[in-house]
Amino acid sequence: MRKLLAVLAVLVALTLLAVWLLFPVDRQDGEAPRAAYTPPVDSVERGRELVTMADCRACHTARGGAPFAGGYAIPTPFGTFFTPNITPDAQTGIGRWSATDFWHALHNGYSKDGTLLYPTFPYTNYTRISRRDADDMYAYLRTVPPVSRPTRAHELGFPYNHRLLLVAWRLLFFRPGVYESDSTQSADWNRGAYLAQGLGHCSACHEARNALGAVKSKHNPAGGLVLNWYAPTLTSPREAGVHDWSIPNIVMLLKTGRTGSTALQATTMGPMGEVVYNSLQYTRDEELRAMAAYLKSLPDTGARSGGLVRSSAHTGTLSKGETIYADDCAQCHGDNGEGRAPAAPPLAGNRAVTMSSTVNPVRIVLFGGYSPGTAGNPRPFGMPPYFQTLRDDQIADVLSYIRASWGNHAPPVSGDEVGRNRGSPLF
Repeated sequence: MRKLLAVLAVLVALTLLAVWLLFPVDRQDGEAPRAAYTPPVDSVERGRELVTMADCRACHTARGGAPFAGGYAIPTPFGTFFTPNITPDAQTGIGRWSATDFWHALHNGYSKDGTLLYPTFPYTNYTRISRRDADDMYAYLRTVPPVSRPTRAHELGFPYNHRLLLVAWRLLFFRPGVYESDSTQSADWNRGAYLAQGLGHCSACHEARNALGAVKSKHNPAGGLVLNWYAPTLTSPREAGVHDWSIPNIVMLLKTGRTGSTALQATTMGPMGEVVYNSLQYTRDEELRAMAAYLKSLPDTGARSGGLVRSSAHTGTLSKGETIYADDCAQCHGDNGEGRAPAAPPLAGNRAVTMSSTVNPVRIVLFGGYSPGTAGNPRPFGMPPYFQTLRDDQIADVLSYIRASWGNHAPPVSGDEVGRNRGSPLF
């Protein structure tokens, strides 16, 4: 009997500790670091800018649906999540939420009624947002047209459909806390860190995840798989690191979806292209410069030269790939992968096709791709799809040839890798 009571006492103590950790009082209001410009005074206008930078509309708007009315499907290894309605509708949206309720969702990861939120909603990043910024975001969302649309239930497999498991997940992987400025860095750097770590939630896509969906990149600096695309790590110059880029080139890529330098040609496609289209193209240049300063300063986790795995593709594979390249690719990308600006980027030395992950080049050959249409890039060039004209083994052959030619030294691609991606054309 005494042992049973002791066990119950321990369970009660652990439960109380969990409640205290999961539902902390608001003792962390914080203040967002300022860059070298004065933001708009009007709370609603400032909130509109912040909501746009956070890319809220993209996730909380179903394709063809009303803005912020929810219903957007997010496929994950755990099942499909459907985003909620965040319009000010009193019955199906957040019309009855207070500014503090909204702050709790961003900062602590739970809803107005105390329901724990799944971390598909990136509160693990948004917790860094200051209380003032959260209040301004709330003020703007109160002005959007209310839409009556009930939130669709998530379609999750067992055991992920039991929210009670989130108690353990949060104890292991989440601690609320606003951004704290680094006094050794400049105001712009701190502003960029605040935007990238919190509001922009870059790590939500660009960091590897463990089997439970928590970030593991502190021990394994790699990118992550998002909506069937690979989001490359931002800390390696062999992937998406911008350590050697100029600030103007970084800003241009974030603002327009492409770089204008002939010596440095880069474009965004897939989910990142949508981020540029929906969010970053509308962001102030001052904010983008601050983000660029922060991104340039990230630790370098990859060698700039050497260290690449040389291709082990069979000679026959390379020969077949060379023939396909000459027939279908060389007209745009050049006989030697030199590219033809501005329509087609070079493939020689292009880290987008030599990264260890082959997901993105496979998907681009299968389904094509365009950089986003923006004010700075209103008529983007694009890549046509080849899923109807090339078999899996042919796409594997041509990509293996590209990854092994003109100074590229990357492993070959298999037909199975192509086949796995052929089955998931949309994101």
